[in-house]
Amino acid sequence: MAKGSAPCVKCYLAFALVVVIVLAATGVWNPFPGLWDWVNRSQPLADPDVTWQQRVGGTPRGVTITERAVIVEHRLKVEGRSITSGNQVWEHKADWAAVAGDGSDQVVATGELLTDGYQVLNPATGAVLRADDAAIAVWTYRDALLDVRCAGPRDCTLTAWDPRGKTPRWSAQLPGMGFVLFADNPKLVTSRPLTADDVADDAGGPQTMPTVLGFPIDGRIHVVETRTGQVLQELEEDRHERIVVFAGRVFSLVATPRDGACYYTAKGVDPVTDLPVWQRTGINLRTADRIGCAQRDNPTGGANVLAGIAPDMRETVIDAYDGRVLWTGAAGQELRAVDDRYALTRSADGETLQAYVLPTPTPRWTRPMHPDAQLALTRHAALVVDRKPDRVVALDPATGTELVNLRTSAEVLAVGPRGMVIGDGREIGYVWFVGAAATPPAGGPDDPADPGGPDPGPTCGGAKQEQCPAKG
Repeated sequence: MAKGSAPCVKCYLAFALVVVIVLAATGVWNPFPGLWDWVNRSQPLADPDVTWQQRVGGTPRGVTITERAVIVEHRLKVEGRSITSGNQVWEHKADWAAVAGDGSDQVVATGELLTDGYQVLNPATGAVLRADDAAIAVWTYRDALLDVRCAGPRDCTLTAWDPRGKTPRWSAQLPGMGFVLFADNPKLVTSRPLTADDVADDAGGPQTMPTVLGFPIDGRIHVVETRTGQVLQELEEDRHERIVVFAGRVFSLVATPRDGACYYTAKGVDPVTDLPVWQRTGINLRTADRIGCAQRDNPTGGANVLAGIAPDMRETVIDAYDGRVLWTGAAGQELRAVDDRYALTRSADGETLQAYVLPTPTPRWTRPMHPDAQLALTRHAALVVDRKPDRVVALDPATGTELVNLRTSAEVLAVGPRGMVIGDGREIGYVWFVGAAATPPAGGPDDPADPGGPDPGPTCGGAKQEQCPAKG
């Protein structure tokens, strides 16, 4: 400094400010915690505000709600976050992750691409419960976990496990899986659900394992019964045929071109006896296009039902197990979401949401809706996603009671028994349902407990008329 010159006060202040910012950002010292929290705070995801909101490392690839944690899958890692605060509890390096089990039996299966094997983690703590070093693919369900490993190009073993089991339920021999089936939940030959753009396809979490599964291997379909692991059939499609396996049946769907139109036949076959159980003609299950009636898609539906268009252009829902017609819409009425218990439709004028409890022909409840609103069904809630204005509403599918009503442009990432996760980019937030307990069940992370929240409905006596087990 030259003699007689005054000190640079502004320089000292700027330097001091830089030091304070660096110390605060690195967590060494923060003299203004309240101010720093205000600076760092993101815009709220919704109005009213969500229970908690966190910024994660990137846009999530998938989110699943478990009993005591929210599992967030990223491109190169998976993390578990507290369901009450959103704070990160654990993190593992992984290229893929999927949740299996239900309630206190839930687990997280994780693995890395191009590396055989996977790990089974406790979702609450991230602790490794079981490790495998050979499997190439994993399928996760509410009541089971399947994996497949191959000793050679034509020698593979499919194995079923209880989600937290240490020993297999059963194993079945299959030919080589090739490079089609790998990582988590590779596609099988089954139905495709009706979906909504702003609701994650797997928002409701894992489904119950079907009684039969169809594995596509080298142009053929291998039908496996999942109670014992018996390989029942090995099938090959004809030229105009589409074969899918779900709802305890093998379906032969034929679309025949004639006189410039497509003529449809659907046949449900018992996979054990190989005998037809039901057959219907004229129902368009949205499998074919008009160019030669080529069937490039699997049929639409959900759980144990098929959704299609009858010859009179009215939308219809069919029980895939026995072929019963469960619901037929009015002219212009549009089916937007369906499973084997409920159907959500839009009225012909586009202004009314109509909810049905299958197979009842009259609506159980109705509510106004915008014609462009998206509808979705999950195990625990019916969802209405509107964009004019932006709004997300979760409803009890049995009664139409509002569980959540948010003004938000976020997407619905996951729905659980007590609340749901919404997200926009790197921001995710959790909101409790009306009437749900604001804390997880009491006890440790492995204790069984009633999850609370809206009743998801009975697990028997549904559209397929399942038999309820005797009490006592």
